[in-house]
Amino acid sequence: MAYKTVNPYTNETIATFPDLKDAELDSLLSQAEKTYESWRNTSFADRASILHKAASLLREQSDEYAKLLTLEMGKLKREALGEVALSADILDYYADNAEKFLAPQKIPGGSERGDDAMLVSQPLGILLAIEPWNFPYYQLARVAGPHLMAGNVVVVKHASIVPQCAAAFEKLFHDAGAPSGLYTNLFATRQQLEKLIDDPRIQGIALTGSEGAGATVAAQAGKNLKKTTMELGGSDAFIVLDDADLEKSVKWAVWGRMNNGGQCCVASKRIIVQESLADQFFKRFSEELAKLAPGDPSDDATGVPPMSSQSAADQLNQQVEDAVKNGAKAHRVGPTPPNKGAFVQTTILTDLTRDNPAFHQEFFGPVALFFTVKDEQEAIELANDTPYGLGGSVFTEDTKRGVEVAKQIYTGMVYINHPTWTRPDLPFGGVKRSGYGRELAMLGIEEFVNKKLINVVPIDAPA
Repeated sequence: MAYKTVNPYTNETIATFPDLKDAELDSLLSQAEKTYESWRNTSFADRASILHKAASLLREQSDEYAKLLTLEMGKLKREALGEVALSADILDYYADNAEKFLAPQKIPGGSERGDDAMLVSQPLGILLAIEPWNFPYYQLARVAGPHLMAGNVVVVKHASIVPQCAAAFEKLFHDAGAPSGLYTNLFATRQQLEKLIDDPRIQGIALTGSEGAGATVAAQAGKNLKKTTMELGGSDAFIVLDDADLEKSVKWAVWGRMNNGGQCCVASKRIIVQESLADQFFKRFSEELAKLAPGDPSDDATGVPPMSSQSAADQLNQQVEDAVKNGAKAHRVGPTPPNKGAFVQTTILTDLTRDNPAFHQEFFGPVALFFTVKDEQEAIELANDTPYGLGGSVFTEDTKRGVEVAKQIYTGMVYINHPTWTRPDLPFGGVKRSGYGRELAMLGIEEFVNKKLINVVPIDAPA
């Protein structure tokens, strides 16, 4: 069975879940199709009442939802509670704003002909979401919130290591009064996933995951002429210019690298510091990282949780080992992690040259890449020297300077004096190998709607 709960703190298998049968899958798709026919004509107010109720339930039962995050992928308790709250905020945000975002838009011009042209936004149908394990609720909320409010229905193939989180989010909508088939969790096999992408009832696909998974799904969806959005990997630069506040920048570098155990697409993975601050910054960064103690993610004193799985930990350890074999230096910081569980020693890699394969890799966990640069221009060039283009950040006391540097960084997002992060009202997404399309904010709800032109033309107008 592919779907199982394995506690990464102990590597103990807690529960297993059977794969979906083909007949069950077809029945669930048929129900989703039937529900779409009514949901597409449901008022925004009635749609919003269900999403608001779901958000309220998340907040009321936040401890229960958070415990599943800690159990299944090792998320720190305080961060798990934060993810539940963020997911509720996203549902509320779209319940409050969807009607405004999708209101008919007048198209200027054509008045000399007497035209009355407008764009109306209409849903597409059943959407397939393929989602990862690192933010098991947030990833679902940022698909469900906008696209359910737009009048679509959603079926979800979640990561196999968070099945209880996946089932809990489906139950959330059921408890909120959603009609059967509005939001459906699928414990689908890889073969069934391929059939889903081919199925004509699926009208669009949203994927968050690895670069390889995105390329595979995008290729198959392209053969079927289906719209996709892809939020893939990242290797965000955390640029510290020579006028930055050292202590505050160090604080944010620790948070940016270690949030979610370092397992975040927009984590601050490459720390790039101008040479006048580099030695001081490295010393303080190492000292602050060393204060984070590895241990039980449900313990408030823990600073470094286990990785999401033993296989993830093994892969990251192998990346560090390969980087060192190719000339990098590994600085192990902080207490030695427990022998049992999916732990990785917090590490800073230095002396990375461009011919080292690690230079262009994404490190998904508590491993930071540290670079010293001569000046601002070299920092920009290094930040852009990556196949990824998701986020990034620039630290400086001159915010105008920061904005000018940000304009030269080729990513989907850049934050000034803060690591890349997320909010319901800010668009999220990248370029290059980090994918395409946007989630959240107004842009997110527009990804899977038909922007239909309706033009009223006087019957006697010239051709």
